[in-house]
Amino acid sequence: MTAKNENSDFDPILLAVLSRRLEAIIREMSNTVMRASRSAVITNARDMSCGILTYDHRLICVEEAMPIHVSALDLTTRPITELFDDVKEGDAFFNNSPYLGVTHHADMTLCVPVFADNEPLFWVLARSHHADVGAPEPTTYLPYAATLYQEGVHFPCVRIQENFRDKEDIVRIGLHKIRSPHVWHGDYRAQVGACRIGERRLKELVMRYGVATIREFVEAWMRYGERRATAAIRALPAGTWRHTSTHDPIPGVADAGIPITAQVSVDSDAGRITVDLRDNPDCVPGGVNLSEACARGSCLIGIFYNLDSTIPHNAGSADRIEILLRDGCVVGRPTFPVGTSVATTNVNDRLINAVQCCFAKMGEPHGLAEGGGDFSSGMGVVSGIDDRGGGSIPYVNQFCVGLSGGPGTHGHDGWLTYEAPNGGGVLVLDSIEVDEAQYPILMESRRIAADSMGAGRWNGAPATEGAYRSLSGDCAVFYCSDGDTNPAEGVFGGRAGAPSGNWRRTANGASEPLPSFHKARLSADESMVYRSVAGGGYGEPEARDPQSVAEDVNRKWLSVERARSVYKVALRKTANGIDFTVDDVETRRLRDR
Repeated sequence: MTAKNENSDFDPILLAVLSRRLEAIIREMSNTVMRASRSAVITNARDMSCGILTYDHRLICVEEAMPIHVSALDLTTRPITELFDDVKEGDAFFNNSPYLGVTHHADMTLCVPVFADNEPLFWVLARSHHADVGAPEPTTYLPYAATLYQEGVHFPCVRIQENFRDKEDIVRIGLHKIRSPHVWHGDYRAQVGACRIGERRLKELVMRYGVATIREFVEAWMRYGERRATAAIRALPAGTWRHTSTHDPIPGVADAGIPITAQVSVDSDAGRITVDLRDNPDCVPGGVNLSEACARGSCLIGIFYNLDSTIPHNAGSADRIEILLRDGCVVGRPTFPVGTSVATTNVNDRLINAVQCCFAKMGEPHGLAEGGGDFSSGMGVVSGIDDRGGGSIPYVNQFCVGLSGGPGTHGHDGWLTYEAPNGGGVLVLDSIEVDEAQYPILMESRRIAADSMGAGRWNGAPATEGAYRSLSGDCAVFYCSDGDTNPAEGVFGGRAGAPSGNWRRTANGASEPLPSFHKARLSADESMVYRSVAGGGYGEPEARDPQSVAEDVNRKWLSVERARSVYKVALRKTANGIDFTVDDVETRRLRDR
């Protein structure tokens, strides 16, 4: 889709109208997925994304999508035109292969070509994190799965619909392989509905404005994204910076942990950024290796977190960023068939942190601290038998009840419901009531973990802690808790956030520490207890506004003792005998020492 005159002007008002229209189309697609899906991880936590690309694989638009889902969407559609020379209207392609452009195998993606006047113009995509993929264990995250053969069913970019109808033999693979086939099929059908709605709305748009105008708009939109990104990069200092963030040890996979280093080079004159990931370890014998989509996408995420948020996230702005990867690297292009089932979280979050923290090396006000990563058992995949209705119905679902804390940045504390760098606040904290209605799980508690935030002039967000248990006999909980050993670090003198942790509460109330990477078996009288990772702080804690410290204490996020010892802020009770206010005289004395 190339414009006839690349330098021609395009009506800026129409540019705004059409870009907003595309956003509205994606919102309608996303609402369809959320309302029609059956897995709570999609409907409750919103672990799904939709997007629109040109037929020649350039990202046009995403709206309120999971950053890791959409930052390298072009890699998902490219294999279709490489593998099929007969793409036609009415087709739909299903892909969850990390070796064919998908993030990881749980992010099953439906791709539909959109035709106008018998010519393909667009791709619409719906990517959902399915609750089960038929792995040997009932989880979608397998840190000890050394190869994809241990990960469950893979649909390696297959044509699943033709002439707008399912190919029943392909669908039957999922129905026979996956533990809760009615749930999987419902989630798949929701993706079909979303993509067909997107297809219909794009055709209506083309019919209204004409193919020529839409072509011109796409090129103008790409140029606008490129201009905006170029200007933002030119405002940065020139230079090269490195940052390393170390993933926790994984016994038998990476006993010493996995150090992840990003090198970011800014060419201010050219308005270009280069990220070099080649100086990193080789692939490891486990599921934490990144797919190429995650490696590329995470670099873009870490950079765009540091640029103006109003810059369009399209192929035009992404073209200002060069990413250097290495084959066979844990954060590069994986060597088939190494495992990548955990590619969207753990090491991936370390990579995003490494990239975004390179900007902090530029000096204030640039950069962010490290954000809390995934995932404690508060983000665990829980499975068992639901016998509440008198039957024996198997269930599998990832609960998102313990999101990690966001990083402090210049002028702002971290975001409480950040979740992790790969999601950046888009994933939604589960509704306890919905989870309890849909699954035989009782959420015993959920609260902010006091004194957990990474202290700073601007705090990292605190951790979440809580507990849950099964209401229908034994259940299994799978989790991959990175942050127990190496928490999220601060920058410019900011402190690290509190580490994550996982415990089993036994029937007699005793607390038993659990490993960081674990499959926990819980009986009906035992509870899973979790704490997520808190975000790192930005700037010296003693530079924090004393009134902000008092506010943290009054909302029970911070103790009076820690306010004094870490922030050097003295507090006294107000007249109501409950709240605290700043003791200005004592605070000045503490800070002047």
